Amino acid sequence: MSMVQITFPDGARRDFPDCATGASIASAISPSLRKRAYATKVDGQLRDLSSTVPDGAVLEILTRDAPESLDLIRHDAAHVMAEAVQDLYPGTQVTIGPVIENGFYYDFARAEPFRPEDLALIEARMREIVARNAPITCETWSREDAKAFFSAKGETYKLELIDSIRSDEPLRIYRQGTWLDLCRGPHGASTGGIGGAFKLMKLAGAYWRGDSNNPMLQRIYGTAWATQGELDLYLHQLEEAERRDHRRLGREMDLFHFQEEGPGVVFWHPKGWTMFQALIAYMRRRLGRLGYSEVNAPQLLDTSLWETSGHWGWYRDAMFQASSAGPEIEDKRVFALKPMNCPGHVQIYRQGVKSYRDLPVRYAEFGAVHRYEPSGALHGLMRVRGFTQDDAHIFCTDAQMEAECLAINDLILSTYADFGFGEIVVKLSTRPEKRVGSDALWDRAEAVMTDVLARIERESGGRVRTAINPGEGAFYGPKFEYVLRDAIGRDWQCGTTQVDFNLPERFDASYVEASGEKRPPVMIHRAICGSMERFIGILIEHYAGHFPLWLAPVQALVATITSDADGYAGEVAALARAAGLRVETDLRNEKINYKVREHSLAKVPVLLVVGRKEVEERRVSVRRLGSKDQTGTGLEDALAALAAEARPPDAR
Repeated sequence: MSMVQITFPDGARRDFPDCATGASIASAISPSLRKRAYATKVDGQLRDLSSTVPDGAVLEILTRDAPESLDLIRHDAAHVMAEAVQDLYPGTQVTIGPVIENGFYYDFARAEPFRPEDLALIEARMREIVARNAPITCETWSREDAKAFFSAKGETYKLELIDSIRSDEPLRIYRQGTWLDLCRGPHGASTGGIGGAFKLMKLAGAYWRGDSNNPMLQRIYGTAWATQGELDLYLHQLEEAERRDHRRLGREMDLFHFQEEGPGVVFWHPKGWTMFQALIAYMRRRLGRLGYSEVNAPQLLDTSLWETSGHWGWYRDAMFQASSAGPEIEDKRVFALKPMNCPGHVQIYRQGVKSYRDLPVRYAEFGAVHRYEPSGALHGLMRVRGFTQDDAHIFCTDAQMEAECLAINDLILSTYADFGFGEIVVKLSTRPEKRVGSDALWDRAEAVMTDVLARIERESGGRVRTAINPGEGAFYGPKFEYVLRDAIGRDWQCGTTQVDFNLPERFDASYVEASGEKRPPVMIHRAICGSMERFIGILIEHYAGHFPLWLAPVQALVATITSDADGYAGEVAALARAAGLRVETDLRNEKINYKVREHSLAKVPVLLVVGRKEVEERRVSVRRLGSKDQTGTGLEDALAALAAEARPPDAR
């Protein structure tokens, strides 16, 4: 019998029969491992347990609780859902059912619409199928047999899918009991491996293959997890996310709104704009201390500039264009609203000769940019068409590049800490397949950033985790992506640092070296918040509207119990404003409990309640958001304590 040699993750090598599968190898190692095995990784690729393992392969046997197995659990659950739907609603066509973040979906073609109450019935049938614990097996069919089978069942969408599969690619059918579907796989070994930690979530419409010219299908979304505890945690997170939804809180706090006449752009209300400006002011102070110069580049630029930068070829479909071809305008040119600030900053850098002694040059801009997003993708502040970038570009020498990247990292991490974000992941995204610039320049940039990444992890004391995103860099250079975790465990990618050897060359930007020779600088693109609008949306949800005092749009509100205290309330408010606090008054002839409820809904952090007693004793009753207690305090002491608390973190 011929043998194959298999290498295991620990470096050990063993020989097995040449027809050995993941399952048989697991059995040969130990019966307990075979019992726990869920799938395999062969040379880093997920495979079924039933797949044969080739000679020389590196094999990892995955148990059900391995992180990589979660996608298989979800894929298995999607197939079980499809079987349940076809059991309950004969004649329904099954189309495509992929794994997505946190779950799965399947699109179905059915004449009658599904109803929300159908989800409970489908889920119950799914649990019956899981309990049967039918083996999941993979078969390879000929195209003729597959077409004949699905044609007899009236599965027209499957016929189209079969035609789209390359002729040199095997056509796989996955069977679970008597039900089967066309699928590339991989899958777990049996339906019982899914377990019980799944739930169907919602219904939606979806065009076949995402094309609005195609028929509308019905999509059922579900979620699945390895354990019930993980499912419960996820469902709790969803409830919390709904409670913290920045769109609802934005209305309740009177911060902003959206309307049809301006899709994807924000109408900031006074309170929201106050918060926006407080955030900008914080960032300006931080940048000023670090030697950044603030600039402002034009909103509208001739497309020739975007062609030179390369953005026109890469991002043209996402750029808003305007033509000057009006009846009274002679220079008929095409312009574009800027989708990013970098080409404008290069133009500012190019004005005048720069010496190596002038570098690094650090330009910052809170620049308004516009990018087209499909209407279906717009989502409050999180996904807009017009937003403000806290953008900066550093022009430096090659020798200065590492130090600048480390300084940017310190700025980003300390900024996130000031906003209460403690869990950060820094990911290095390396060269994509489609890119500009020589391999030598990419080698140099990636080498520096790899060293910086290692230092970031080493010097963070465990506070920062790092990772590699192969092939996810920008078209002009590698980048760091900063991912922060909010109060309910969701991850948000915000900050970036991108090293760029290419844009300065494209625009003939240079500096004069000590030798007198001209040389293009290294350009580092840097953002901390990314989109200021999106960052505010993240903050609203992170804090659930309970902002730290320095960031709150209204920091305190003076509320009267009786009209006798109106004059004193005005004096309290004036003194508070003089102390630098953002204060409003409520002198309405309403009961104090009504006022407290209303301003608590608006998330005002501090209420200063005054009545006859407070007037006589020159005191205030301080009531904090979320607390039913009131503390009587002398006016001067109360205002001094609030003013100290309201100092921004960078000023303490």
